[in-house]
Amino acid sequence: MPCSLLNFCEYDTSKLVKIKSVKLGSMKWMSNGIILMFICIMLLWNKEYQAYDLVISSVTTKVKGVGLTNMSGVGEVVWDVVDHSGPSQGKNSFFVVTNFIATKQQKQGKCPETPQAGRPCRSDKDCEKGYWDQHSHGVQTGVCVKFDITRKTCEVAAWCPIENRKQPTRPALLASAENFTVLIKNNIRFPAYNYIRRNILPDMTDTYLKKCIFNRRSHPYCPIFRLGDIVAEAKEKFTEIAIEGGVIGIQINWDCDLNRFSHRCLPSYSFRRLDEKESNRTLYPGLNFRFARYYIENGIEYRTLYKAFGIRFDVMVFGKAGKFSIIQLIIYIGSTLSYYALTTVFLDWLIGTSCYSREARKYSERKFESVQDQQECLLCISFVDEDKVRLVKRSKKKSLQAVKAISFHPRKDDSTCFRALVSALQPAARPDLAAQNGLAEVKAEADRGQSVGTPLVEVPQGSRPPWCQCGCCPASCQLEEQLCCRRERGRCLTSSPLFRAMVLRRSTLETLLLYQSPLAELHEEAHLRRGAYAQFISWRFGGALPEDAVPVMPRCCVARVRAEYPSPDGRYEGLKLSRPLKPAEG
Repeated sequence: MPCSLLNFCEYDTSKLVKIKSVKLGSMKWMSNGIILMFICIMLLWNKEYQAYDLVISSVTTKVKGVGLTNMSGVGEVVWDVVDHSGPSQGKNSFFVVTNFIATKQQKQGKCPETPQAGRPCRSDKDCEKGYWDQHSHGVQTGVCVKFDITRKTCEVAAWCPIENRKQPTRPALLASAENFTVLIKNNIRFPAYNYIRRNILPDMTDTYLKKCIFNRRSHPYCPIFRLGDIVAEAKEKFTEIAIEGGVIGIQINWDCDLNRFSHRCLPSYSFRRLDEKESNRTLYPGLNFRFARYYIENGIEYRTLYKAFGIRFDVMVFGKAGKFSIIQLIIYIGSTLSYYALTTVFLDWLIGTSCYSREARKYSERKFESVQDQQECLLCISFVDEDKVRLVKRSKKKSLQAVKAISFHPRKDDSTCFRALVSALQPAARPDLAAQNGLAEVKAEADRGQSVGTPLVEVPQGSRPPWCQCGCCPASCQLEEQLCCRRERGRCLTSSPLFRAMVLRRSTLETLLLYQSPLAELHEEAHLRRGAYAQFISWRFGGALPEDAVPVMPRCCVARVRAEYPSPDGRYEGLKLSRPLKPAEG
């Protein structure tokens, strides 16, 4: 229980790497400056420091205008507000008649159905008494009568004569409706702030309203609109839309700022056509409805039927009001702080892709720590004819010699340490060589024909493995061990005097082993053999060895070390594919 409580009371934090670079620092501050400027612009442009409330509104309209039409069979007809405005079209809408088809002196009776609405007949058997459908003008009587000289239709009980004309008059009979005006009264309220206003502004007088007509330049807030101007603002022609009718939207937008230092709450008007004017002409285009005027003559009730075409105007109100809110400002600032992560992402990408500079690899190694997959084994190899260390993946199909590298790492030589080590190992009886550099001693010994250890034995040409380039590698059935000291053909690394002095010389290995463990017993060849492996890895890989990679010695070098320090029973552990604390070869 105490252990679990202690584990619960822990705090984890991220590791930060500070890179002292003028270029990276400049890019960081420049990116942060751009992000800050963007945040400030959006804060002021969209007024993100405000809390908003949506509008609640009501709309009333009043249309004014008188028109005169002269139609054959009907005569002159005066159309005032009661006539051309028609019945109510619903909430926040009004309708104006612009064209019509009149059928006068209709009375209740029996007459032939029109061919368009009825069906042709030859006898009374073709007509069904009491039948009607949605296209009928009346109820069939069951009698077949003449419609004209050539056609017969079923007789119906209806208002006769039946309306026969379908197409409206061109041009529109009431085209003068273009000059009609409408007063739109819009009352709004923002309940969150208890703010009430209307589009008839406080500074508008009765005299002003009698003279003004809406115009975007001279009178942008006048609530009185000319119908022709509304249609023109919707980018339509009144003479065309008046023939069959249509639907026009009047949009009132209230974008209010209720702060004292920047108070503003005025309406803005926009207009657009709402119905589809490019629709198929057979699918009931435009807008129309029917109404009748009734009268009694000689005790008989008559009516004049009007099929009215016109324009319906829908008034739509949108709006919101904003007021400064410290909570909203804090929320906006908190939400935009995440934008600064873009700078980190950009710079990390720049460092990780090595697009920044030659030092990007060093920065990347410090910032990113790679973890090896348990199923993936990374191997590190070094060729004597290359100046870089290769990092490769273990392959189950190819020899290690043929595997392509996934990355290259520069070798890091520690020549100062090497010279100190060689100087310390010189015999005291030869002070002339003791004062010389260790490399000069090895070269002098090679020039005099002196050798150290077992002589090098080349593998016969016939038994040489195909992956061997130096001619000294014995065959191996393990793909991980099929590695030569060279990438291209040439002299073997084991023939170098430095290999003998650094890896094979007993005095060198004993000194290194005693340096690591002063009381170690060196009578076993296995100790010296493992020391030779460790010395080779330190020499050929140095500080370029990645943490999760397993270093692999060439097959020729392993054979040379085993020949110098053999195992008594002839058994060796071989390559271990895990990163050990000690050399991987046994």
